[in-house]
Amino acid sequence: MIDSTELNDFLHVAEVETLWDLLVRRMAGYGFDRLIYGATRYRTATSLGDAEDFVILSNHSSDYTDVFINDGLYFHAPMVKWALEHEGPCSWSVLQEMARTGTLTAQERKVLEFNASQNVTAGYSISFQSVSARTKGAIALTAKAGMSQKEVDKMWAVHGDDILLLNNIAHLRILSLPYTSPSRSLTARQREVLGWVGDGKTVQDIAVLLKLTPATVEKHLRLARDALSVETTAQAVLKASFQNQIFTVESN
Repeated sequence: MIDSTELNDFLHVAEVETLWDLLVRRMAGYGFDRLIYGATRYRTATSLGDAEDFVILSNHSSDYTDVFINDGLYFHAPMVKWALEHEGPCSWSVLQEMARTGTLTAQERKVLEFNASQNVTAGYSISFQSVSARTKGAIALTAKAGMSQKEVDKMWAVHGDDILLLNNIAHLRILSLPYTSPSRSLTARQREVLGWVGDGKTVQDIAVLLKLTPATVEKHLRLARDALSVETTAQAVLKASFQNQIFTVESN
């Protein structure tokens, strides 16, 4: 059972890393010792957006993530496809049914073969409710090696509601906390000038407020656009806000 202390721990963390550590340790208690979480706010009808903008968290070994994530194998994973089209939890028993009925594509079979080589054979996936057509988040919970899908399903029948609750809370907290890839991280000054732009200030206004020259303000805005890989300052404000890099309360 989940108690109020545990919920408060999830609700009051100030960093994604701390939250992720809490979730990893809690899921391990249910037998899920390897997790992959992914989220995007830039989904379109034909793309999940730039991979540099994804929120990706995992405690799998690099032997697994280097192939599944970095080499793009996830793009053909049946459970990833399921998560993009559904919401809620799903037992990986659906993979066994797909294999039995011969409905897997050659690329999907390649994913399953790789997963089997890494002891990623039993588990559950959770596709989180989307807040807009551009967003999608999901997590794959891999059961420890040697645990059968039947055992996982039996455990889920008892603890599934608690597991689902904790993962939904973690997902919502991740979306509210600052997180970005190192190459897309803004400096303190870049965050500051974007924040003022978001508040409706002009370059001249910001120069006066920060005691800088307009040219220096323009430089910081240009560097922020470059860091975020966008063309306009308006896009930079939007993306930085999505990533919680601006308009946030600094943690102590």
